[in-house]
Amino acid sequence: MIFSVEGVVKKLNKEIDNYNYGIEPTSLYEPIRYIMSLGGKRMRPLLGVLGYYLFADDFKKILKPALALEVFHNFTLMHDDIMDAAPLRRGKLTVHNKWNNNIAILSGDTMLIKAYDLMLAVDKDLLPQVLLKFNKCATEVCEGQQFDMEFEALESVEIDKYLNMIRLKTSVLLGYSLELGAMIGGASQKDSDLLYDFGINVGMGFQLKDDILDVYGDHEKVGKQVAGDIVANKKTYLLIRAMEKAEGKDKTELALWLKQKEFDKEEKIKAITAIYDKYEVKHDAELLMNSYFDKAMEDLTKLRSDLLRKGVLRNFILQLMQREG
Repeated sequence: MIFSVEGVVKKLNKEIDNYNYGIEPTSLYEPIRYIMSLGGKRMRPLLGVLGYYLFADDFKKILKPALALEVFHNFTLMHDDIMDAAPLRRGKLTVHNKWNNNIAILSGDTMLIKAYDLMLAVDKDLLPQVLLKFNKCATEVCEGQQFDMEFEALESVEIDKYLNMIRLKTSVLLGYSLELGAMIGGASQKDSDLLYDFGINVGMGFQLKDDILDVYGDHEKVGKQVAGDIVANKKTYLLIRAMEKAEGKDKTELALWLKQKEFDKEEKIKAITAIYDKYEVKHDAELLMNSYFDKAMEDLTKLRSDLLRKGVLRNFILQLMQREG
């Protein structure tokens, strides 16, 4: 069969559009259809399919579990947006802004339940193991979000704690997505574990890439606010590393900017970016990012699967690694 990432994404979008989340009350289900229609990379369900494709061909077995990954991911986004008081999601009003907080909470709860409904498509002999791993992953995502919120109130965060937070909040779901596909595709325990580790390392690299792009990326390509993390005092790798390396008046200036409640955004971005440049924290972030990507590619070489199929996954990841915005 002819396999293409574009074809898989098209198939996944069709599944998402056609899935019946529920009908009444409209105010419960319309927000679900709304957030699921906003698009996005569909990275998690796509990774689920790519993990499956390494070991099997019949996509029917993986489509509903892959959709479960996307429903779960968007459930976390719906609730995260409430916690962050975010006005927009993918350029559109967030659910709590378009409706209200109570609706967003309840619709999000329903999405979590629907994710479990979709997971029930897994073969019954594999289902207990799949759900146990899904529960562990879902719990870790919540742990990561809690750490991220707690970091906002802290004056400083250690790099190891930051890396653990992004592993929990972002990477574990990518790892599980690949692992799920491998498990359903009949992979061995060793290969399933390798794919999980691959996803973890890729996720860590992607988050560090996002930290870099927020300040140094081509913002016109994605329409993101320039250096939004700097404006919000978000504890990214760049900021944490700068706080570690800055000395003398630079350290004092950085601390003052972080304490100010009212400021000129452009002035703050320019000043903090200058400190980043002086202490070469972008270079540090790139080194660490590339170390994670290198580990991921090592995992992929150890995987016992067809080289051409591994190449599809490898090329997809390489394209994402090279993005500029």
